[in-house]
Amino acid sequence: MSDLQQELSQSLDLGDLNLNELEQEDTVEGNIRLDIQSDSPSTPGMSEMQKMSLFSRIPVVLTLEVASVNISLADLMTLNNDSVVELDKLAGEPLDIKVNGILFGKAEVVMLNDKYGLRILEFNTKDLGELAR
Repeated sequence: MSDLQQELSQSLDLGDLNLNELEQEDTVEGNIRLDIQSDSPSTPGMSEMQKMSLFSRIPVVLTLEVASVNISLADLMTLNNDSVVELDKLAGEPLDIKVNGILFGKAEVVMLNDKYGLRILEFNTKDLGELAR
């Protein structure tokens, strides 16, 4: 029997093997290796315009928040129809625009054909990527 055959025939002793010492690869569910993915993910055959068209169809909730206040439950329980609660914004101060609960800008209230509207004063579109998280 050759030396190689003799080594192969011996049983392996895995008692001193420590798996925590092995280097781990960057992977995600499904064993997709992140370290070999291209920096700019692209879908074959799909132009940037087509991708934006897909995103433009996703509904979001746009909210104009006047103000807020923290009050105790005891104070809340004493409120009635004639109660007045002081809020944390000054009159005339721009209001917060939120998209799906995330702050994106400032606006003021306007009237459009007997309905409320908003005039955008500031809007930060670069943070729209947060909506996908």
